[in-house]
Amino acid sequence: MKSRSAIAWALSLMLMLFLGACRSGLLNEKPLSSLNADVTLTSKSGFDAYLTGLSWAAREEYAMGDNTYCATEFPGTDEAGDAGSEYVTYRNWTTYLTPVTPEVIADWNWAYTKMIPQANTIITYAQKPQLKDIWTNDAEKNAVIAEARFYRAYTYNFLANLYGDVPIVDTILGTPRFDYVRDPRKDVYEFAKEDLEFASKWLPETVDKAHEGHVVKAAADHLLSEVFISLGQYDSAIASASRVINSGLYHLMTQRFGSEADRPGDVFSDLFRDGNQNRSSGNFESIYVIQFEDYTEGGGGTNGGNNDIRNFGPFLTHIADPDGYLMLVTDSMGRGVGRVRPSNYLLYDIWANDWNDMRNSSYNMRRVFYYDNPASKYFGQPVEPRTAREDTMRSMYPYSRKVEGKPWEGVNTSGRTAKDKYVYRLAGTYLLRAEAYFRKGDAEDAAKDLNTVRARAHAAPIASADVSLDFILDERARELFTEEPRRRTLIRMGNLVDRVRKYGLMESSRETVQDYHKFWPIPQQAIDANFGAKLTQNEGY
Repeated sequence: MKSRSAIAWALSLMLMLFLGACRSGLLNEKPLSSLNADVTLTSKSGFDAYLTGLSWAAREEYAMGDNTYCATEFPGTDEAGDAGSEYVTYRNWTTYLTPVTPEVIADWNWAYTKMIPQANTIITYAQKPQLKDIWTNDAEKNAVIAEARFYRAYTYNFLANLYGDVPIVDTILGTPRFDYVRDPRKDVYEFAKEDLEFASKWLPETVDKAHEGHVVKAAADHLLSEVFISLGQYDSAIASASRVINSGLYHLMTQRFGSEADRPGDVFSDLFRDGNQNRSSGNFESIYVIQFEDYTEGGGGTNGGNNDIRNFGPFLTHIADPDGYLMLVTDSMGRGVGRVRPSNYLLYDIWANDWNDMRNSSYNMRRVFYYDNPASKYFGQPVEPRTAREDTMRSMYPYSRKVEGKPWEGVNTSGRTAKDKYVYRLAGTYLLRAEAYFRKGDAEDAAKDLNTVRARAHAAPIASADVSLDFILDERARELFTEEPRRRTLIRMGNLVDRVRKYGLMESSRETVQDYHKFWPIPQQAIDANFGAKLTQNEGY
């Protein structure tokens, strides 16, 4: 009893001291050095720091983990699947894609805990009356707001294309909320449209080399064209894409250029050689590029570097010669693990009518492999065709050489490169405008835009009668594989399920995909946390 009394007395004393401290203001800390918005967002350099953080968060879509971007956007589409014994993404849709699937949760959290709060913070603070004196003029202030509004629009377009109806959060909150409701998908696109129209007006047309990675006006107009298509506003989509195409600042690259222009290759392969992605390299097709910097703190995101080679490249180090000597992968092939295995549709069907298309050349698609272990008597000889399932489905298959590059920090086996990654380039703008023309009923102008892209690849021109949404998707696959987020494109166009049933790599994937898989589920943890209102689930989940 004495012991319990002593404990109770001690707790009472601590409580009184705590309450006294609160009354005396001893716990009201005022940090002198902090990244708190009230401290940082009081100068132009502070806003620049926050915008840098927002661009870092945007890169996390690609770099936060192997099971996010690559696993999210390509396996389980018409272009690719998870085919190795270790990976089971979309092998069975009904068991894989659920409200507790990690990728479903990670992408939702990326949008609602990283991108949207940071963008809203910049937008809100930049407009505070007490900060008006830090700006030289309204244009300077609006350029900062425009960059944040671009990223906010990008994120809401991302959400609408994956999840359908989602909550719109357009400000920073002082207290927690538990009563969110899902706004109609059309309203989400309209919200993104308004942000992008502002961004298009105030973003700079170009930036200098030191600021590459910051978004420019053309990035807003490119995305605005896509959003207008989603809204069924095709004339506006055409006008927005035309602002980019006719600006005089961009053109498709048709002559060899860049860091390896004197080496064997072609102009399409030059687009994807190390150091050639940004405008400063002479690349006038580049619009918005994610930046990676090896040997630099924070230069590679959470996972350290561009992980395309790891996911798209085959697991060649599992391939042995007849004597058992394993491949070493000593050049730009890097260390793939066969996560994103292309489908027959991507490897063969889309090239069937024009196999000599430049985008299918040996500089752009690797279809032949050579033993590279100097200890092997087969060194330098072609690797013979394989018949084992794991070899052909995971360890040795043709792949796009876009993903090859200088190994991250010189480590061949890192499975990563230091190569910057396209988000938007002009060829994609032409393909968006072609889609808008076709949806409007103007197949002739759609064919012209498609033929502009095809001409650079020395592909045969098509007639207006050849244009269809399927052909446009085929052309996007030929031109943009590994670049465009294919799942989001198919969901946006409304034909994900049909395309998987027709072209999916795995039979089990083709058989288990259901009509309700046209959208992702809303994460169960978001529904559970929203106990003040009903955050509804997508039908079927």
